[in-house]
Amino acid sequence: MDMEYIRQQLAESAAVKNKIAAECSQQIRDACDALLQAFRGGHKLLLCGNGGSAADAQHIAAELVIRMNMAGRPALPAIALTTDSSALTAGGNDIGFENVFARQVEALGAQGDVLLAISTSGNSENVIRAAVEARKRKMVVVGFLGRGGGKLAPMMDVAVVIPSDDTQRIQEGHITVAHIVCGLIEQTMFG
Repeated sequence: MDMEYIRQQLAESAAVKNKIAAECSQQIRDACDALLQAFRGGHKLLLCGNGGSAADAQHIAAELVIRMNMAGRPALPAIALTTDSSALTAGGNDIGFENVFARQVEALGAQGDVLLAISTSGNSENVIRAAVEARKRKMVVVGFLGRGGGKLAPMMDVAVVIPSDDTQRIQEGHITVAHIVCGLIEQTMFG
């Protein structure tokens, strides 16, 4: 086993997290504020992404609906648009995979809700179309992005752009930021 590789990977991950602290702290706070305003106003969070970002969408939704750290707190309304296999496969077959998230935003999104668009490249077409639909519905759009933010960055009300071009480092950054946001929401709303 190559111990140098292990140490190198951990050092790279730590370096990106230090850059997140230096470059993204205000955006993380802004994302948290957007979610707090929505939840306090009786609105919900919709989340979408592909691959690892789809897994992150599910993970974040679970932290909010069930709990992260605070036992006994009320549930918060969060729906991962990545989890309904029937909607995803019917949508992919009938209206094209590029439209599967936008269609769900059309069905479930309302003014005052938040869409969390997760994309390591910032260029995922189905996530872009979801953001366009969210804008039509007067939703707040928050992005967890990477690689400079791509096409999605200028479409966001709040863009947390992980300062890396490495997909695994971006994904690690996204889930770290998500845990911070979920923790702050729990503390602020129920602490």
